[in-house]
Amino acid sequence: MNTHLRKGTLALAAMAAVAGAAAATTPAAAATDPQFLAASELPPHPHSAWVAGPVTAGQPDPLPMCVGAALPSTSEHRVFRTDYDTAALQVTVVERSVQRAKDYVALLREDMSGCPHELVTQDPDVTATERFYGPLDVGDGAEVFGINTTTTWGATDINLFSIGRVGNVVTVVQWGEMGDFTNAPVDDFKQTTITAVNKLS
Repeated sequence: MNTHLRKGTLALAAMAAVAGAAAATTPAAAATDPQFLAASELPPHPHSAWVAGPVTAGQPDPLPMCVGAALPSTSEHRVFRTDYDTAALQVTVVERSVQRAKDYVALLREDMSGCPHELVTQDPDVTATERFYGPLDVGDGAEVFGINTTTTWGATDINLFSIGRVGNVVTVVQWGEMGDFTNAPVDDFKQTTITAVNKLS
């Protein structure tokens, strides 16, 4: 079996497992950073509460698919987990100027646009399809995307991404689980994105 599959959901699951262990020993102050989502602000899971890991300096490890290569070492991130195969990630980057933040958003959008081709190039056993769910009128703008990946032996994963900006601060939110576009909680994820961007100001 090819080991480079299901990058989005498996990477999120791995990060969520680490975050779950870290959350048990992290002081409460780190879990209330106003620039980051709280567990209760994620799309509701029908069978499990969300648990938030600590706000952590640096790039998430492993890097998320689609946008991971563009995340700088100055990032801060928080991983969220459930008791099931659903996980989420928020990464926030503070740029030195508004123009640099705008340029960074443009780079992230470019990476999202090229993500299906990149995934297929990396692994010919994967088929990837993208949907653009439109802009959101919040902060200085946000956009929502979906990526569905399937493998030649039938595994399928759905990931939602959003990119938002307020001034010189940019945030990326990723949600993922096993399934396809019909399983994606798009409306709830849009509300999560609105909350995340509002917290940047």
